[in-house]
Amino acid sequence: MLTFREDVRDVDTYLYLRKQVDWVELNEKQAERALKNSMKIITAYFDGKPIGMGRIVGDGSVICYIQDLIVVPEYQGRHIGSMLIDKLIAYVNSLIIPGSRMMLCLMCAKGREEFYMKHGFIARPTPELGPGMIQYITVKGGE
Repeated sequence: MLTFREDVRDVDTYLYLRKQVDWVELNEKQAERALKNSMKIITAYFDGKPIGMGRIVGDGSVICYIQDLIVVPEYQGRHIGSMLIDKLIAYVNSLIIPGSRMMLCLMCAKGREEFYMKHGFIARPTPELGPGMIQYITVKGGE
């Protein structure tokens, strides 16, 4: 049975799900801080086993980001990603101050644009909006 739980901040679950989709490995301290600083986390379970997760990060007023939308490969194609994103969008909608608007952004993996467009996102660049940009900052050392 498919279930969803909100704001489960379990580092092992987060690292497990990231590993299932071959994402960059995080250390436990990094994962713990990421979860702690998330505004909203929604985790999908099938028969009690974690199979997906999505997080919202941001300021909750002007801008929010969908971060780490993950669905374990053997569960992809079953609309679980769509259910997660719909729940994340509903959460952000609940934050919007009446009479204002909020930007909801994300970084999309190459080839996944169509999925997000089905959920109301637009691909950049457009005639009005430039491309999204990114910078990776690495610090050597640590524990």
